[in-house]
Amino acid sequence: MMAGLVLKLAPKERVLINGVVIENGDRRSRFSIMTPDANVLRLRDAIHPDDATTPVRRVCYAAQLVLSGDLDADQARQQLLRRIEELSQIFTDADSRRVLAQATEALIAEKYYKCLKYLRSLLPREDRLLAYRR
Repeated sequence: MMAGLVLKLAPKERVLINGVVIENGDRRSRFSIMTPDANVLRLRDAIHPDDATTPVRRVCYAAQLVLSGDLDADQARQQLLRRIEELSQIFTDADSRRVLAQATEALIAEKYYKCLKYLRSLLPREDRLLAYRR
């Protein structure tokens, strides 16, 4: 039996599920999304368009647009694959390559939430690289 995606929400936390914003009540809660391939985005994790200013943030933002329903998945897939390939030219260490390969696999399998999760894990590394170059 598949448990689905389990979301643990803080009080008043908002989440976007298939284009609908849902706000949690006054207590912590936990629930499972049983529908396969539901598009889910925690709004606290969302990247604002004005903040999509770095290569990783731009790719994350594009994946986020698919999850929010603002970008057609079929149209976005090739663009996302190209951008992930571009990131592999920047992040050449083995760990980053593994993360990018996982993001690519998730994207090909149309698991956009998983793809975004993998890509987001590169944000701290990108921040360190950009700070180092200044």
